[in-house]
Amino acid sequence: MKAAMKHFKKLISILTAMVFILSVFLTPLPTRAVSGTTASAGSGHIQNAAAADSGEDIKLYAGAAVLMDAGSGRILYQKNSDKILPMASTTKIMTCILALEYGNLADYAQTSSYASSMPKVKLYAKPGEFFQLKDLLHSLMLESHNDTAVIIAEHIAGSTESFANLMNQKARDLGCFDTYFITPNGLDATVSAADGSAKSHSTTAADLARIMSYCIMDSPQKDAFLEITRTASYSFNSYKEENGSFVPSGRSFHCSNHNAFLTMMDGALSGKTGFTGNAGYCYVGALRQDERTFVVALLACGWPNNKSYKWSDTKALMRYGLDQFEYHLIDEVSYDPALLKPIPVSGGQTDQLDGHAFVPVELRRNPSSGQDAIDSQTGLLLKKGETIQVDLQMEQELSAPVYAGTEVGRIRYLVDDTPYRVEYIMTAKDIPAIDYPWCIRQVLQRFSIY
Repeated sequence: MKAAMKHFKKLISILTAMVFILSVFLTPLPTRAVSGTTASAGSGHIQNAAAADSGEDIKLYAGAAVLMDAGSGRILYQKNSDKILPMASTTKIMTCILALEYGNLADYAQTSSYASSMPKVKLYAKPGEFFQLKDLLHSLMLESHNDTAVIIAEHIAGSTESFANLMNQKARDLGCFDTYFITPNGLDATVSAADGSAKSHSTTAADLARIMSYCIMDSPQKDAFLEITRTASYSFNSYKEENGSFVPSGRSFHCSNHNAFLTMMDGALSGKTGFTGNAGYCYVGALRQDERTFVVALLACGWPNNKSYKWSDTKALMRYGLDQFEYHLIDEVSYDPALLKPIPVSGGQTDQLDGHAFVPVELRRNPSSGQDAIDSQTGLLLKKGETIQVDLQMEQELSAPVYAGTEVGRIRYLVDDTPYRVEYIMTAKDIPAIDYPWCIRQVLQRFSIY
């Protein structure tokens, strides 16, 4: 009888403990809170040049202009940067980069009757004539041949219409939502949209600078793009097909680079000119000195006889960038690492009955990546007196279950409220929710010591 009473009292103790545990851990959860903190590097603060017309007194001929930090995409100076305008043969930087990314330089492309009908400036390719894609890209970028652009487009996508679809998709991928491509060569064109409105071949100075920045900084074919656009002169042949092989046709061609900016300033890197009656003179070019890479985009920069305006505008903007902006690593900015402490998890399983669940966190540059390390440094061009601010937002409490790889916060690095790098705070392990089996196991473990 005494033994039975002893077991009965122990059972009552176990049940009482289970009721207590369930009442504590399975009650409604409190509302989660978010914390924020800021830190900065440098001193002072100035207006972001992209927010409005820049206050600096730079005399420009161009109707629209942008000076961009190619590494970050930050606009350092602008004039009518979002005004939609035709862009003439600066279009061909997109044609070139798509051909490099989708094509094979050793391929042979055949000239169609439509391609040969393009107006000058042209290669005067004959219908049925073949060219290697590598040769065509030099013709495209050095001499700006309009028939060459069509040969390339038809070779890559089957038609100029299909190629324009590739161009527009790429523009959207790069965040260029004010750009619309119709032709691969930049000739003025207008089409009717599905809603009945007219769409013109056009872009903005900001979008054009973004596209050029991609071509020289981020494209997997950036080295090939730079090699082609920096070539001073180039000679090649056309081909004909005989017995399943391509043999020289007897016609040879020579191209000279018309990007005069390449010899105007130290560090001149790449560029493309353009002109049509609607667009006027246009230009997009890049310059690199040390860690600083600048891109200038100019639209509506004069009409005949003002061909040199684009060069004076480009040099003025590049000099401004070189004189006023210095490179700063974002990693120079610090914040209290203690802020990235483990987050308490309400209702989460622990190893001990009276313990509290916490989930550790880690930083990732890409939230969908399995890599938990910030493995590359990035920087910004800052003007004297500008600062980088750090904004850290992180959950202060989570509710179980919690799964590894869940985003629970972000660290943003900003200049004038515009983020230029984001790091994602992710959970580093799973925390299951407390359930009845867990409670039973914990209670049994607790009373097994008696």
